[in-house]
Amino acid sequence: MTAFILVSGAHTGDWVWQETAARLREAGAEAHPVTLTGMGDRRHEAGPDTGLETQVEDVVALIDRVGAPDVVLVGHCYGIHPVLGAAGRRPERIARIVYLDVGQPQDGDPALTLIPDQAVRDRLARATGPDARTGDDWLVPPPAPGEWHRWGSTAGVPDAALARLADRAAPQPLGTLTQPLRLTEAAAALPTTGILCTANGSSIAMVEQVLRMGDPRLLALVDPRVTFFELATGHWPMLSAPAELAEVLRRAATGEGHRLSAPAPEQPAHLRPFLLDATERPRERVGRVDLYLPDADGPRPAVVFVHGGPVPEGARPTPRDWPALIGYGRYVADQGAVGVTVDHRLHGLADYPRAAEDIAEAVELVRADPRVDGDRVALWYFSGGGLLSADRLAAPPPWLRCVAATYPVLQPPPSWGLTGSRFRPADALRSAGRLPFVLTRVGQEIPEIAATVEEFLAAAAECAAAVEVVDVPDARHGFETIDHTDQTRAAVRHAVRSVLGHLRS
Repeated sequence: MTAFILVSGAHTGDWVWQETAARLREAGAEAHPVTLTGMGDRRHEAGPDTGLETQVEDVVALIDRVGAPDVVLVGHCYGIHPVLGAAGRRPERIARIVYLDVGQPQDGDPALTLIPDQAVRDRLARATGPDARTGDDWLVPPPAPGEWHRWGSTAGVPDAALARLADRAAPQPLGTLTQPLRLTEAAAALPTTGILCTANGSSIAMVEQVLRMGDPRLLALVDPRVTFFELATGHWPMLSAPAELAEVLRRAATGEGHRLSAPAPEQPAHLRPFLLDATERPRERVGRVDLYLPDADGPRPAVVFVHGGPVPEGARPTPRDWPALIGYGRYVADQGAVGVTVDHRLHGLADYPRAAEDIAEAVELVRADPRVDGDRVALWYFSGGGLLSADRLAAPPPWLRCVAATYPVLQPPPSWGLTGSRFRPADALRSAGRLPFVLTRVGQEIPEIAATVEEFLAAAAECAAAVEVVDVPDARHGFETIDHTDQTRAAVRHAVRSVLGHLRS
């Protein structure tokens, strides 16, 4: 018989698993929801010294009490930290670890790195810094009623369950979120399953896309013992889809699920040739900026291309040396404008502010160049870089004549943690006035990204924004190097022609 040990996220307890546990028991499995020290009904058992190690021992003690030969540890959100810590103490008892809508913490990571809300992460970091206060500050209050979405999408959670979540939430001992995880090699070697909640902004397709980019951190997922499932719900599936979650857990315990394939040994998709022929012209490199200059006298308008991401810091070649960005820079120069590419530092989801600064600096450098007409500039964003367009849409400067975006992310998915008012293009568009926006939309888009585009277009319709849509029905995300068709070539020519038309008008 399989025994499931269910460890919930921050501020909650065993009660969140009630329906899922009942379904597992009906199917003949053991189910052991956990309330950790200091959480849920055990909130009064904690003290200032309560930390991650305390809660690791809670899980270890339960493993020792369970008699079933196969133990499956399930960690939701914060719960994956005590799960991994306990698995390292009793690896011989663990058949599988299930990551329920949570990333992969590494050895030495504190749990606060997994909290999606950047404001909460910053507050916790200050609480452990040199200016930290004393007294009752060892307790982290739960989200206020109506603020649970800042910790993950509440999609699908019934109102009554959401009210119960807010009512029963308990303060979290600070040490549980700030003490580093000690991840042993034995725990890291155990079979795993990831359950991704698509309404929270994660999916198998998105994992595969990042894997194809060559992120070395994901290569460990290309293992036959590693499987994946998706649930079409938000971050709390035990409250929004308990029956579906129980079924997926049962299948995960038997080793079922989607397995990732290693990237093809041939050239990665994003390093294949650009779909249009363009003149091979020299480029000028200044810091993180490359300029492709046209064969023309006098100052010329410029198009600044902003790559997507996040892109791992150690990825080589860097984005401005990718064929697609080189191709766009050259093609625009062939049409008489200055093409500009930038290596901005969007290496992780917390890097959007830094990347925005990099783009602002690049634009000022370009506008100051005497070969550029500094009053005629367009910004063109790709993929995850689309969120960076929000700053300019919210307060368009007079020199910005057009914004373009190709297969962009236009609202941050809940799991990305960008919960403030910044980096939300669909909201910022309402302040853009009649600034032209050329949007290239691919028909074979990842659903989680396509949903952000539809939200943006709905906002555009409400405020009568000047958005032109270039549809490419048969194209995929990153089509410039993987879908070389008459349709995709025509789409790129059309988008470039529109952007340059706005620059020259």
